[in-house]
Amino acid sequence: MPGLLQKKPLLFENLPWLQKIRNEGRESFAAQGVPGAKTEAWKYTKPRALTADDFVMNVPAQVAPPPSELPFPAYRLCFENGVFDPSASSLPQGVEVLPLIEAVMNETARPYLNRLGRNEDHPFLALNNAYLNEGIFIRIAKNVTLKKPLLLLNRTAAAGQNLFYNLRNLIVLEEGAAADFIECYGYDGAAKSSYFGNFVNEIFLAPSSRLHHYKFQNEAFKAHHIALSLVQAESAAVYHNFCLQKGADIGRNEVRVKLCGENAAAEVNAAYLMSGWATLDTTTDIEHLAPCTFSEQLVKGVVNGDAKGVFQGRIHIAPHAVKTEGRQLHKALLLSDAAEIDVKPELEIFADDVKCSHGAASGELDEEQLFYMCQRGIGREEAKQMLVDAYLDDVISKIPDAPIRDWFKSLVQ
Repeated sequence: MPGLLQKKPLLFENLPWLQKIRNEGRESFAAQGVPGAKTEAWKYTKPRALTADDFVMNVPAQVAPPPSELPFPAYRLCFENGVFDPSASSLPQGVEVLPLIEAVMNETARPYLNRLGRNEDHPFLALNNAYLNEGIFIRIAKNVTLKKPLLLLNRTAAAGQNLFYNLRNLIVLEEGAAADFIECYGYDGAAKSSYFGNFVNEIFLAPSSRLHHYKFQNEAFKAHHIALSLVQAESAAVYHNFCLQKGADIGRNEVRVKLCGENAAAEVNAAYLMSGWATLDTTTDIEHLAPCTFSEQLVKGVVNGDAKGVFQGRIHIAPHAVKTEGRQLHKALLLSDAAEIDVKPELEIFADDVKCSHGAASGELDEEQLFYMCQRGIGREEAKQMLVDAYLDDVISKIPDAPIRDWFKSLVQ
């Protein structure tokens, strides 16, 4: 039975530069394989189930239509089982938004595709390269500000099979452009559906551009969701990221940002909630490669049952990146004796005249607060939920757009 490397017909196999990317990705993943305990970047998150030999690709979508109403207006980019569905999408006028393969065909994507990461550093990037086909290309022109967010909705229906698919998105903001981009991943069908979605974003921010990038991930109990966002920010560009992770057997959200120009800034925040046997992994890497750059990270988790939360965060200050500031903080709330947290914060400082900090803490709900609330007629479970909501509120409150912020607050509850 087929594993992750299968002979799957792809479009434009006669295009030399595209086929070169695919072949190099296939060869690299074949050499590396699925990472295990000896792979440093994956030692806390072990995707053992991805060595299975029963993966099925090209499962016909049987997905319910996406919800017609959201608490805010948005341009929709709809995918079913990782395949773009133009009939359910509503693309903005005056903005370049194309299916990835169309942008490949007319070579619009060529200057950007596979520029920000190396196969040998990221095995699942290599795997994604091997199947380059599906995804979206977005380019916001100079000094254009989108009035509504771009909302990428991907729904998965595995139809009882061990489904596997890849999705690749290219997002380019030209000088002075501004946009909000939201990713939303969910599923239809059985709660214990087994499938593997492999997602990669490459994001290019020209000088003085701004991207607010949000993500909600709520997959099935036995699903694997592995995502990598690679960001390059030029001078005075601003990248703001927030991710809420809830469901999956293994869910890994990895964000790597290169601050390449003076006064570039990145804020990478996240929240995760899980129970059962899930492992949810937040991995970040912020490289300060120019003077006067700024980064901030706040990640907060709530872990119940036998679940495990993982945070790996690295801040790197290059030798010439003086007058730089980088802050990082992870906090976790453990709701059961079996819950587990693994944390690996890192600072690499090779410049003087910088301000950097990192920290990590974990604890339990305050029994005195619970007792106080119960004494005033609040049920214990309701009191727990109120304390969890309050605990996560400070990280969710960092979302600058009020309707999007309120939406994420409702998703936590």
